[in-house]
Amino acid sequence: MAEKQYGFDTRKVRAGYNSAEHNYAISPPIYQTTAYDFKSVEYAKQLFAFETVGNLYTRVGNPTVGVLEARMAELDGAAAAIALGSGMAAISYTLLNLAEGGGRILVSPYLYGGSADSFKKLYPKFGIQIDYAKHIDDPAKLEGEIAPDTKAIFIESISNPSAVLLDIRAIADVAHRNGIPLVVDNTVATPYLLRPIEHGADIVVYSATKGLNGHGNIIAGLILESGKFDWANGRYPHFAEKYYTLRDHSTDEHRSYLEAFPDAPFTTRIRFNYLNYFGAALGPFDAYLALVGLETLSERLSKQVENARIIAEWLRRRTDYVEWVRYPELSDSPYRSLAEQYFPNGAGGILAFGFRGDEVQREYFLDAVELINYHVNIGDARTLIVDSPNNTHGELEPYEKERADVPPNLIRISAGLEDPNDLIADLDQAFLASERSKLIAI
Repeated sequence: MAEKQYGFDTRKVRAGYNSAEHNYAISPPIYQTTAYDFKSVEYAKQLFAFETVGNLYTRVGNPTVGVLEARMAELDGAAAAIALGSGMAAISYTLLNLAEGGGRILVSPYLYGGSADSFKKLYPKFGIQIDYAKHIDDPAKLEGEIAPDTKAIFIESISNPSAVLLDIRAIADVAHRNGIPLVVDNTVATPYLLRPIEHGADIVVYSATKGLNGHGNIIAGLILESGKFDWANGRYPHFAEKYYTLRDHSTDEHRSYLEAFPDAPFTTRIRFNYLNYFGAALGPFDAYLALVGLETLSERLSKQVENARIIAEWLRRRTDYVEWVRYPELSDSPYRSLAEQYFPNGAGGILAFGFRGDEVQREYFLDAVELINYHVNIGDARTLIVDSPNNTHGELEPYEKERADVPPNLIRISAGLEDPNDLIADLDQAFLASERSKLIAI
């Protein structure tokens, strides 16, 4: 499909799939199988020697999962993609693959709470140090924060929960001048709103649980690589390690991933090292649900963006209950110019506001919502609300929340597909309920 340069909406429905290869099934079949028969001994030898493309074992590859990987690679303009069992697996495999044997990752302070907590608890035990950038908003100063053993810069394209935007191209330029890749978590934006590789990103990760699927019924993750980064530049000696399993069968010479898979060494190394032996495999049925969700991606995101705009503007007028509103497209947002530069289709479906009132009133407000769901997912077809400091970022200590700019009164909304008038009415009656809590307290 890439040869014909089809538009985004055509590719989100059809890319990576040829019905003639699947008994002419119009929808990608669910290959619910553990393993695959080899056509012959010679064919098995070719598979294990990586001399032909085929299926070995569903832990490392499955035809349904393969369609999802191929489709996402086309949508993001990537050289290759690998699907995994969760978004956290995508992040962990990426960072381990980058800093295997030790090193540092320079990260944005504006991150999902689970990412930040894992950076503190897990990676130092594997010899990987996490440095929080002090100047992520000022790429000219950011360069001074890169150490000799820094292996990558890691950011979110639209941060969770405050919808912070960064100058991706400028940060990518800083990374590349120092011989390191830029990793972008593009979960909130999805490739419909932003294709980070076009702006210099080298690795893109997703929690496909969120907007990519959009229906709150799977857990999944993805890693994509641009195919443009030089992994042989000396900072990543583990990519040059030679393995018996990658040997050239004509000469029996051991090869590295750079030699065996020059077009996609990063994701292939993850597939046959980390996925193969750590095993966070995505099941074929979940891959199928992700593919079904992708078919309506642009329609869903367009509606969610529009609802987020309407809700943000309405909240900004409710100064009796709302202290501040964070949404990049608002006229007074510090990220308005970046939204115009990077997000022509809209700056995402999540927004945050500061509740004007005490903790008791805030709890009354959240308990009073009726139509909007109170839980921690984002990107769902349903509108969701949550008090992020107490749950999605509840793992963080007060100083960590301050660093991430997550104040105690922050409430996050993930706009869904409902009628915006109904959503506003629900918020309005919940605000009134919080007001009545004052009378109850008296």
